[in-house]
Amino acid sequence: MEIIYALSNIDLRAIVDILLVALLFFGLSFLIRGTQAMALLRGVVVLLGVVVIVTSVLQLTALQWLLQNILTFAAVAIPVIFQPELRRALERLGRAGFFAARQAPDDIRLKIIDDICTAAERLSERRHGALIVLERNSSLQEFIRTGVALNADVSPQLLLTIFWPKTELHDGAAIVSNDGRVASAASVLPLSSARTLTTPKLGTRHRAAIGMSEISDAVCVVVSEETGRISIANGGRLITRLDGKRLRTILNAFYGPEQTRTQSMWQRARDGIALLASRVREQRKQA
Repeated sequence: MEIIYALSNIDLRAIVDILLVALLFFGLSFLIRGTQAMALLRGVVVLLGVVVIVTSVLQLTALQWLLQNILTFAAVAIPVIFQPELRRALERLGRAGFFAARQAPDDIRLKIIDDICTAAERLSERRHGALIVLERNSSLQEFIRTGVALNADVSPQLLLTIFWPKTELHDGAAIVSNDGRVASAASVLPLSSARTLTTPKLGTRHRAAIGMSEISDAVCVVVSEETGRISIANGGRLITRLDGKRLRTILNAFYGPEQTRTQSMWQRARDGIALLASRVREQRKQA
């Protein structure tokens, strides 16, 4: 009867309210998907569900009182437990609107994509490992400072020289800043902490690329030293087994002229569709 009464009193404002709450939880699920927090949250939800059912059936007064007063503890515990995810959400919010960084002109970005694709194909043929990071709205200055400052124009020859195995700069990442120049080489990136990355096939470069894409909106191009395969990391996801044509298509989608200073919801949706389509094609090839 209570459910029927509640449904009979739903108006337009209530529907909008429910949709906003659902959208909020949907957005939060994207922030913690593929991270350690996802497994932790799943365990907490299961535990609370079991406790609520038991207390309701057995009428355990003390346990019910504890559940009602646990919100104070949760208000302190949640920011501590989910600190990386909250930081990522605040960074995405800060990248919107007037806070967004200035991007390089479209013609320069297209040239950068061409140069990276050319260099990646040659590096793949020679099986020279490489990690190239393209800065977008998130500032990467703290990681640029960990490497050797270059401030040079992007070119295939420069990238091939940086990642030549006998040079001092090959072991690390080359970061292309927002002004369209190679800001640094041999930069140190954070490794991904996702629990799903347990396969030994992913080396340090791939984990660093995923880790950078988890804490920023940067696009990372990786060339495997062992297999010569080309991959792209974006949004905490890794797209593997790319050739020159697919690499150019994905870079145009993530880094090309369509990208503006404000990354809209529709652009994020297109990024997600591109990632999903690439993973489906990869699974079909493996099958």
